[in-house]
Amino acid sequence: MNQNLPPSVLIFGITSAMAEHTARKFAADGCKIAIAGRNQARVHDIAEDLRVRGAAAIHELPAFDARKPDTLAPCVAAGFEALGQVDIVLIAHGSLPDQDRCAADIDTAISEMEINFLSVLRLCTDIANRLEALEKPATLGVISSVAGLRGRQSNYLYGSAKGGLNVFLQGLRNRMQPHGIRVVTLLPGFVDSPMTADIEKGPLFVSAEKAGACIHRALVRSAGDIAYIPFFWRWIMLVIRLIPEPLFKRLKL
Repeated sequence: MNQNLPPSVLIFGITSAMAEHTARKFAADGCKIAIAGRNQARVHDIAEDLRVRGAAAIHELPAFDARKPDTLAPCVAAGFEALGQVDIVLIAHGSLPDQDRCAADIDTAISEMEINFLSVLRLCTDIANRLEALEKPATLGVISSVAGLRGRQSNYLYGSAKGGLNVFLQGLRNRMQPHGIRVVTLLPGFVDSPMTADIEKGPLFVSAEKAGACIHRALVRSAGDIAYIPFFWRWIMLVIRLIPEPLFKRLKL
């Protein structure tokens, strides 16, 4: 990107609390921002807020639904057309499924995999091809989760979607590196947001505002490929991943 100009930013899943707070940081930077989500009324409200916060331009893209693959490509095309030169892309949509329901109903499990993994794969593939064609440095950031680093009985459907996504992003990063395109895997831990409204909050939770600031920093300032949100989850997950499987499977996690 041109170091003398704020980046042009494309965000999918803007109604995510983390994405909205990340977008506020980009707006304060004076960026041009194109945003997309499923709820168009909410997207419009966020767009108005970002204009007030200093964004150079805001583009509201057509609605997309992660469960409807035919809505994804038109949204990507509209975003690249609106911005022209895309410097940063953030993919932030997702859902937190009920594990018991997923275990009892395969259709629910497959639907959640479509939201949390397959739809992101579709977006990333289209976006990566377009960024490569622009022949300029760029950054693609994708919100995954620390849940994808080890399967736990309490959320293994969600964790398997994120685990598959993590490996996919690792391979995509390897492919895109020669073209000067960063692929950043963003790994939040517990974030206080509407998605976790039904979960009792503990000391490891951080606000969506704090998570958004971490994501903004990872996309703009950091050269790292994997960003833990916040940083201390790197060490927590290191310990969890080192627990031997014979012991781990006996734990109630």
